[in-house]
Amino acid sequence: MSLGRTRRTALAGAVCALVVTATGLLSGCGEDPDAGTNGVGKLPAEQIQRKTRAAADAADTVRLAGDVVTNGRTYRLDMRLSADGASGSVTSKGVAFGLLRVGEHLYVKADADFWRHAEDGKGGDADAAGKLEGKYVKVPQGDPAYKKFSGFTEKDVLLDGLLTLHGSLATDGHHQQSGTRTIRVTGDKGSGGTLDVSLEGSPYPLRLERAGGAGTLTFSAWGKSVALEEPDESETVDYGKQLPTS
Repeated sequence: MSLGRTRRTALAGAVCALVVTATGLLSGCGEDPDAGTNGVGKLPAEQIQRKTRAAADAADTVRLAGDVVTNGRTYRLDMRLSADGASGSVTSKGVAFGLLRVGEHLYVKADADFWRHAEDGKGGDADAAGKLEGKYVKVPQGDPAYKKFSGFTEKDVLLDGLLTLHGSLATDGHHQQSGTRTIRVTGDKGSGGTLDVSLEGSPYPLRLERAGGAGTLTFSAWGKSVALEEPDESETVDYGKQLPTS
């Protein structure tokens, strides 16, 4: 082998190694990017979407984190969801609060700033904020706040509303999400949203960019247990009237 050919071979190997190091993908280096995967990367986009939805529906639990924009308002979520309830936090307009749902029992936990913000302009007693700080405030099922807040805690409701791509579906190459190989599915070349689906194990959705800039979410801890317990009575307080929701 000539010196020039040896150098070209070495250069090609170095470039391939660089590609693998930078992206974790083997495409372009003579390797099958779907080798050792669950095989969904070889399927048409519509089938991938059906399989990832089925996997998500079958899983009992998931951690959902990221931003959701709805009606012009951004909510930052970090929720551990299960079939029996959920726990986590929601932040909106710079104000954060915790949510805990055990079965049908829903609790809101927040600092005094949250309760002061909720009371402002509602004719309520802002002094009550201090009494509610750090407590689990039980939300009556008949309270309008119950429907609003519980929507953040219901796995099936959230996933049904979020895991939707709009327009014509297509695949957009192999990628990675937190070290896991994925296949990306797009709606209308990305304008209708993008969804990264795991190529390892079950084809769970791992990352979603919603259409129209309506937020980006990650999904993790699929099938991992979520500890849910009713708070102790000493940590719980009744609000005593209709709970504010904004």
